[in-house]
Order: sequence, then structure tokens, then C-alpha cells
Amino acid sequence: MEQKIKQDFRIGPNIRKYRLQSHMTQEQVTAKMQLMGINISRSIYSQIEGGTYNIRVSELAAMKEIFNINYESFFEGISVNTKEL
Repeated sequence: MEQKIKQDFRIGPNIRKYRLQSHMTQEQVTAKMQLMGINISRSIYSQIEGGTYNIRVSELAAMKEIFNINYESFFEGISVNTKEL
């Protein structure tokens, strides 16, 4: 029996926010990523924004460059409940 792991934090909404602030379409972002050597389709990119695809570090690094932001920006508004740690 296969068990699916639930995604714990969603950074997709933040990624979407920075894409829109950059005035880019999903197609434009994926084209830039492909030029950077990242093998990604618009469909996969859409799943990243929707929170149904676990993003790879290489994809995150490419988006950091494309959107001209720092890594912390991807995690705005996300916090860990430290009482449980």
C-alpha cells in the first residue's frame, strides 16, 4: 500500500505573488527556467503554485533569480509551531 505524504507548508501562494509582481505569465517563467537548464513544464509550474507538487531546490534557486528576491521571501507568513518541537 502506497502512503502519500501531506505537504506541510505551502509556498505556492508566495511564488504566485512574486510572479504576478514581476508581470510574468507561468509560460514566461517556465521558459526562463528552461533557458537556465531547469527541465520544467508549465503544468508542473502550475502545480508548484497550487501546492500539489513538491518543489526541487534547483527550481527554487531559478525562481529566486528570475523574481530577483531572497530565499526568505518564499517563506513569508509561514511559521512553525515551536511548542510541539
